[in-house]
Amino acid sequence: MMKSSQKNFIIDIIAFVSFVFLVSTGVILYYILPPGSGRQRTIWQMDRHEWGDIHFCIALVFLAILALHLFMHWRWIRSLTKGKKRESSGYRVGLGLVGFIAVLAIALAPLLSPLENSGKTDIEGHENSEHESDIEKIGGSMTLQEIEQLTGVPAEYIIQKLQLPKYIPNEEKLGWLRKEYDFTIEEVRLVVEGYNDNSGNN
Repeated sequence: MMKSSQKNFIIDIIAFVSFVFLVSTGVILYYILPPGSGRQRTIWQMDRHEWGDIHFCIALVFLAILALHLFMHWRWIRSLTKGKKRESSGYRVGLGLVGFIAVLAIALAPLLSPLENSGKTDIEGHENSEHESDIEKIGGSMTLQEIEQLTGVPAEYIIQKLQLPKYIPNEEKLGWLRKEYDFTIEEVRLVVEGYNDNSGNN
């Protein structure tokens, strides 16, 4: 059986590695691929949206590791919170509980708040509040069916233009198809853009 110290060491290493990658992908999203870069810039053939998916997954791993770390040290945390049995023990526990609820409420507040329209417009008078076009939202985590629902471009048209096998299911994610059939997300966006241009001309 693995000793407790060994388990703590492994968990700490995983937490540290997750934190390093979390910071690294955060720097990519904030400085190298800032909002608005959309499809213009890519790193390792992945755009801002795909790096955002990676950043989110790493954040979930980091959160899970921290939760596991707290669970393994729960007895120590509980004893530290309670302290020695005295009249103020209940007060300390209550204060710790209130603090935990306050932090949780602040963290969840943005997730539970309704979306608002900033009302900002660009030079042409179109709403811009940092929302990118539907084409720029296309990423490796999407399926052909989701692209069709988002842009109105038939999945069969995309398959045909990318010269993919006709039997490909529409539920297959673009990231997997890209690795299997050697095309880029940018090519998919150009196909969608070309379809929209042709429809507009007609």
